[in-house]
Amino acid sequence: MTSGIRCMLMRGGSSKGAYFLAEDLPTDVGIRDDLILRIMGSPDIRQIDGIGGGHPLTSKVAIVSESKHDDADVDYQFLQVDPGTRLVTDRQTCGNLLAGVAPFALERQLVPTNVGSTAVRIRSVNPTESFATATVQTPDGNVTYDGDELMAGTLFPAASIPLEFYGSGSSLFPTAHTREHITGLPATCIDAGMPSVLISAADLGLTGYESPAELEDDQALRQRIELLRLQAGSRMGLGDVHNTTVPKVCIISPPRFGGTISTRTFIPHRVHTAIGVHGAVSVAAAVLAEDTIASQYRVPDERIEIEHPSGELEVAIALTGHGRDTALFSSTIVRTARKLMDGTVWPRIERTTK
Repeated sequence: MTSGIRCMLMRGGSSKGAYFLAEDLPTDVGIRDDLILRIMGSPDIRQIDGIGGGHPLTSKVAIVSESKHDDADVDYQFLQVDPGTRLVTDRQTCGNLLAGVAPFALERQLVPTNVGSTAVRIRSVNPTESFATATVQTPDGNVTYDGDELMAGTLFPAASIPLEFYGSGSSLFPTAHTREHITGLPATCIDAGMPSVLISAADLGLTGYESPAELEDDQALRQRIELLRLQAGSRMGLGDVHNTTVPKVCIISPPRFGGTISTRTFIPHRVHTAIGVHGAVSVAAAVLAEDTIASQYRVPDERIEIEHPSGELEVAIALTGHGRDTALFSSTIVRTARKLMDGTVWPRIERTTK
């Protein structure tokens, strides 16, 4: 494919990505992924020859289409593109990029707008089906991105986009344990939209307040985290996760700034400068559930303030069931998004041999 392709570049939450209509991309997965690599500029770690930002948080893709499901208006498929390799994976979803799906769908007229605000029902199709409703500000029947919501992880305010997620009824604990030992460390394996492994900073000899750069520069720590991640992935039924981006490993510690819990998240080899939306829901669920390594931070209400390297994120969450049968009922997180560019992207023509 040598012609230009319609593309909208958006900031979604604390991430940035390229948004496409499914009809504008090849249906063959191999051909599509090769095209995405050429658009984003991988496998160059800098992504100089593409529109990727040279970091996992800015090397993301959203593919959106009209949904045929009765409970959704649009379908959303997320692709994570690794800047330095040829990896394009759909093994996880992205709640931050999800914040831009509803505005994108309205801009592309997949869903009619209302005057005031417009709710868009979104079905996430990877790796398992999940549903959310995003409410977009449309005061005059058009999407507005301007507003007063200042979201941690971004420097400038924008219009709020509440995201309400609905539980599937499945257990949050894929290993059937609320806590266990992995590589000799107490851990909780949990999946409330993002397969995650929670471990305490103190068990790693850390404070939990280290910067992402400090954690990334500690080679011994990274090797230890990766060994734990590989074993946890197998226990969680994810198979061999050497070349995948899940599960994430989240280091937890006591809050410092009046929140509920403090976090540092490996995603999986770099450290998130904030926290992913679904990762935050998984952490919040672990706080409220019984007998997890995070339940020591349990609070009386269902609003969990998660501290992360660039601020805090509030999760309103409700669970059902008990023990290893605990499931997510619903959760709500407020995000923002902004359209950065809308036009035509021109992929590199030749196929890379790297």
